[in-house]
Amino acid sequence: MTAFTVRAPASSANLGPGFDSLGLSVPLYTTVKVTPGDVTEVVPHGPELEGTPADESNYVYRAMLLVAKRTGLTLPPARVEITTEVPLARGLGSSAAALVAGIVAANELLGRPLDTDAVLDVAAREEGHPDNVAPALFGGIVVATLDKLGTHYVRLDPPANLGVTVLIPDFELSTSKARAVLPREYSRADAVHALSHSALLAAALSQGRLDLLRHAMQDYIHQIWRAPLVPGLSDILEDAWRHGALGAALSGAGPTVLCFHDTRESTAPLHTYLTSVMHKNGLDGRVMDFPIDTQGTLIEREG
Repeated sequence: MTAFTVRAPASSANLGPGFDSLGLSVPLYTTVKVTPGDVTEVVPHGPELEGTPADESNYVYRAMLLVAKRTGLTLPPARVEITTEVPLARGLGSSAAALVAGIVAANELLGRPLDTDAVLDVAAREEGHPDNVAPALFGGIVVATLDKLGTHYVRLDPPANLGVTVLIPDFELSTSKARAVLPREYSRADAVHALSHSALLAAALSQGRLDLLRHAMQDYIHQIWRAPLVPGLSDILEDAWRHGALGAALSGAGPTVLCFHDTRESTAPLHTYLTSVMHKNGLDGRVMDFPIDTQGTLIEREG
């Protein structure tokens, strides 16, 4: 078998009310190069992966072992080289990109014993939810569920003229910390609010109703509880639309904040506003514009 490379994109989950079930793909990539050989080597490259394990305890290689476990096959020895553009612990699906890249790489190395649905199911069960791994695998916008019967999804092509602006603060926020602040129970009113707004958001994205995004992205399930962990988040959720955003949400568990924008309009006022909120709260970071990645995870063989 010749060497091959797997490239999996970052992702932004929830998009407001779609908690653990809705996400989109962002064109920042984790890349895994697999070269079959006589011994197994795990080699992380680059500043983002500094300090990550350079052995079989590495998260990407542990993801590869999930395929071996699922199929009952043994991974052959290989050199596994890992690079990433996805900032770690920022709410952009760094762990999902690594997980999907590892699973797809192992499936390729073993001769593709798993079909695409099974690959998604392995990834979703490892993560505990499909909202990041589904868009990382398929690209675009994905609505997905995970239950005892399996992982089920609908992939949507992004609406025309829909772009993404992300504010990536220069601090990390672990998913475990962000989940720890969530309440154990919710009121019926909050549950109905979440159900209705997540349904409206999925419908608006499927029909290109950009005018509805600001209303559909309202959320009482996780963002109000996580707001104290992300200085300035409440202001952005309330006011970003006044500066050109079509809607705003905490990206995954944060601290990155995602805004939708109309690609026909200048994002300069939105950049200025997001930067000012960040500086007002004593933070540094980056504001970046992206299209929504539509390719998902790709495999490229050498030779």
